[in-house]
Amino acid sequence: MGIVRDERFLGHKTGHTHPEHPNRLRTIYRMLDADFAEGLIRIEPEPVPLEYLELVHTPPYIEKVLKTADQGFTSLAPDTPASSMTYLAVWLAVGGCLKALDALLSGKCGACFSLVRPPGHHALPDRAGGFCVFNNLGVTARYAMRLHGIKRILVIDWDIHHGNGIQDLFYDEEEVLYLSFHDTFLYPYTGDLQEAGKGKGEGYTVNIPVPRELEDAEYLSLFCEIVGPVMRRYRPELILVSAGFDGHRDDPIGRSRLTEKAFRGLTDMLLSFSSEVNHPRILFALEGGYHFQALTGSVKEVLKALTDKSEHRDISLKRTDRVAKLLERAAKIHKKFGVWAD
Repeated sequence: MGIVRDERFLGHKTGHTHPEHPNRLRTIYRMLDADFAEGLIRIEPEPVPLEYLELVHTPPYIEKVLKTADQGFTSLAPDTPASSMTYLAVWLAVGGCLKALDALLSGKCGACFSLVRPPGHHALPDRAGGFCVFNNLGVTARYAMRLHGIKRILVIDWDIHHGNGIQDLFYDEEEVLYLSFHDTFLYPYTGDLQEAGKGKGEGYTVNIPVPRELEDAEYLSLFCEIVGPVMRRYRPELILVSAGFDGHRDDPIGRSRLTEKAFRGLTDMLLSFSSEVNHPRILFALEGGYHFQALTGSVKEVLKALTDKSEHRDISLKRTDRVAKLLERAAKIHKKFGVWAD
């Protein structure tokens, strides 16, 4: 089990009251030292080479990010501040994900969690937004395809905000299947069920708008009945997880009802499904989560699932009427594409 961590991520200063605060990682790193002092493989991030960053981002935008080093405090977007060391943190965030992928594909570890900041799934090729500067997993997916020849990548996004940046990057491609569980009434207000891809990518974008009232067992039932068929039909060679934890009931931005145990269940199910399709490598990258204790507890549950060697996984599922109706609507839209639903 690999971990990407680095104190230089803390150099991205956002201001005392901004939700995406360095203390998000400080509390996680303290938890790692207390509860996972042994058994994790430390992967040291390196700044992403420019040629790989340009697989996703435009040269003028990259230059704009670099110029933030000349200012003590500025903004790349109304909600995305930058400090003089932001450029290094964002370069390392992408680079850390690439180093994690290399470690996975070399067999150094079977799964990896990139505990980086800032997050990335809202970042577009030419602009920042939603606290995101560079699209960490977007670059990673492009890198996996171009450098490693991987042809089927499943991106699972369980952040409560829709990953519009990742969706836009791969919307007309079949090499990346983007599957997102999110609240469409939150930023960026995208990700409706009908947004399913275009051209060769029709059916390879799967958006599941999650009702705020769902509790753990209902959410896990929804996840189970979507992810299972997607995994079995698509048979990914690589899984990338946009691991946001702002769906926790204590999160100040998300408005959902999940507990940290839900994220243990999500990870357990993901591991179980992957065992059915030849154990593709799994890379988790930190996205949202803004209540420090809830975030840390949720990350801890994911790591416990990833390091637990036992086969028994006790997951409580509850298929309520609202879950069944959402599943029926999703299947009705996607049946015509034949990607995962018949």
